Amino acid sequence: MAQIPDISTWVGQTETRTDHLTLQPAQFMQATLGRDVDLVAGDMLPPLWHWMYFLEARPLGQLGRDGHPKRGGFLPPVALPRRMWAGGRFTFSAPLILGADVRKVSTIDKVSEKEGRTGRLCFVTVRHDIYRGDVLALSEEHDIAYREDPSPDAPSPVPQPAPDTADWSEEITPSQVQLFRYSALTFNGHRIHYDVDYAREVEGYDGLVFHGPLTATLLLDLGLRKLGVTLPKSFDFRALAPIAGAAPFFIEGRVTATGADLWARRSDGALAMRATVEA
Repeated sequence: MAQIPDISTWVGQTETRTDHLTLQPAQFMQATLGRDVDLVAGDMLPPLWHWMYFLEARPLGQLGRDGHPKRGGFLPPVALPRRMWAGGRFTFSAPLILGADVRKVSTIDKVSEKEGRTGRLCFVTVRHDIYRGDVLALSEEHDIAYREDPSPDAPSPVPQPAPDTADWSEEITPSQVQLFRYSALTFNGHRIHYDVDYAREVEGYDGLVFHGPLTATLLLDLGLRKLGVTLPKSFDFRALAPIAGAAPFFIEGRVTATGADLWARRSDGALAMRATVEA
């Protein structure tokens, strides 16, 4: 019988990747968000758009049932089948410039397992430090959550309501084309974003799932536009409930003493994501 690996031994594991901040993905991202395509080499890469770089392409035979790479390698071989982006924390120290060569050093910071209301859970936190030359431009702590498949008779979790104190509110209407484009730009093969039968019948969602990182990107963009800032000091977000199906949702926020509180509100009033930006 194969020995089950102790995933706690992955803590401290590192990997380094290099990339060139090519202009085209950033221009394609502008188009994906419905904006004029006007970025040029030498411009600052907008915050959180670094997720389009440092990508990994595994052969099809090395992918799991969900379209993600099979467990193991840099990330620990967590046995739980469902994977989601739970949240992240960012410190911005210098701009990333389109056309620059960059380097990312990733480290497994934490691995923890627990029992939740819906079954077993595992959380993996990965720290990413991104350098432009010798200058540390961005530090990110990325929280990944692994879960069991939903039980058919399990009650649906009751999400908390979103705040009703927004200074700003913008409506977002998901589309299959936008989800496809963002998946392509980030080389994200997770089937919940394009295979509606898989999303509903295997992972238990109401429909195609709007990407958590894209929701976070839209929230940060909202805050920076309203605050008149291009590069924040810090940003953090936590995903609380999925945005699935074709119903519109809302990105909202309010001014604070240091920046803004931000959140995504589903059409049913549920709080899907909460975030904070320090300007």
